[in-house]
Amino acid sequence: MTNDYVLAIDQGTTSTRAFVFDPTGQVRSNAAVEIKQYYPKPGWVEHDADEIWQSVVSVVKEALANSAIAAEEIRAIGVTNQRETTLLWDRKTGAPAARAIVWQDRRTAEFCKRHRHEEAWLQERSGLVLDPYFSATKLSWLLENDAELKGKAVNGDLAFGTVDSFLIWRLTGGKVHATDLTNASRTLLLNLKTGEWDAELCRYFGVPERLLPEVRFSAADFGTTAGLDFLPDGVPICGVAGDQQAALVGQFGFTEGSAKCTYGTGAFFLVHTGERPILSQHRLVSSLAASKAGAKQYVLEGSIFVAGAAVQWLRDGLHLIDKSADIERLAASGDSEQEVYLVPAFVGLGAPYWSPDARGAVFGLTRAATSAELARAALEGVAFQVADLVEAAAQDMGCSLENLRADGGMAANAWFLQRQADILGIPVLQASQNEATAFGAAILAGWQAGVWSDLEQIERLERPGRRFEPHWPEDRRSRKRQRWRQLVQAVISLGS
Repeated sequence: MTNDYVLAIDQGTTSTRAFVFDPTGQVRSNAAVEIKQYYPKPGWVEHDADEIWQSVVSVVKEALANSAIAAEEIRAIGVTNQRETTLLWDRKTGAPAARAIVWQDRRTAEFCKRHRHEEAWLQERSGLVLDPYFSATKLSWLLENDAELKGKAVNGDLAFGTVDSFLIWRLTGGKVHATDLTNASRTLLLNLKTGEWDAELCRYFGVPERLLPEVRFSAADFGTTAGLDFLPDGVPICGVAGDQQAALVGQFGFTEGSAKCTYGTGAFFLVHTGERPILSQHRLVSSLAASKAGAKQYVLEGSIFVAGAAVQWLRDGLHLIDKSADIERLAASGDSEQEVYLVPAFVGLGAPYWSPDARGAVFGLTRAATSAELARAALEGVAFQVADLVEAAAQDMGCSLENLRADGGMAANAWFLQRQADILGIPVLQASQNEATAFGAAILAGWQAGVWSDLEQIERLERPGRRFEPHWPEDRRSRKRQRWRQLVQAVISLGS
């Protein structure tokens, strides 16, 4: 019996998944279950933390059952999670103190508008812009709108965390209250340069520091399992990272200039900036990269709120396709002479625009336009947004990217990746391991636990995927991107 298997728990916004990886980096088994989102008011998005936990229990049990290995053969556990989602729970019982406020939630938009004039110093300390996206505004809202919660928080009876912290707490039987640098750097409470909680940021948002978890490197000791009926006691949890930083690891992005985009419900672009934090001058954000103990590593990031969600809208809202995979054939059949554009600002625009009041719009419709042109415009709308992020990163870093690695659901769409390369003007590399997020968590855990001894051994796990070279001439690319930027500004103006 070997114990070189790694269990990766991937807790996302719409589903929870578990994977068992073998020492060659291959998936031995996996399981997934959807989780429910709650929408109590317009712009509000919540999760039930107990339902999240039960989903973890369910998928771990199923993945282990399907793997044909014993739970005792698991060498280490890696955890990756939806970032920014904000949880409070009771330190004595572990029971959730309130519904989790999801990263998509916009209830603090008015607070952010009122305090926009203070964004510069907030960004200088945290690397982030002032937006409802990040955890501190959500946590502040919870405490300010519930006097009982605030009293318990001040007295030290509650614990705060993003989803990783809550899962670590439950997995260790309440013995460990910790997070990693990547998740902590998305809260608006961490000092970007020191990697420690910032007392002034905590005071600004009204957050008692005793609420906060201990911050550790992503490949580190996060305790061991205890008191569970689906895993034996003593299995080490030693890899933790927010989903996007985990995906960068899963795409073997360990060095400065490595860049990836994960195309899920939204699209998330990260570029590794090495040991130097870059405060963006072009409305990106700076966060910590996933790493092992030593010098801190950094990333520049841009987040797009609607990517795969645009395909879901075509499927569920307009009923133009029966299943998401049908979008590739439909888009490819469109008339390339018709210049139809879709700006998918269904929940506002993220980086580099940060316009929460913007709303989606379609431009260039004629009587000749069909569902094929709309499908094409939806995919191109995602690709244009990613190109905006790549351009902003190149300006911040003072150099262009050599290529962009792609993973996530939309990365299975070859037509889309080709169009992304055309719009970017650089090659797009399709991930051979499409589960890059879970794989990244597994790499961090396996690295810390000794399944893989060093980065050289880890990099030998990489299996190159398909490469898409740009085909558009420069004048076409420039003209189309200029038109796109004009339409985005029109959408922002209409929403203001």
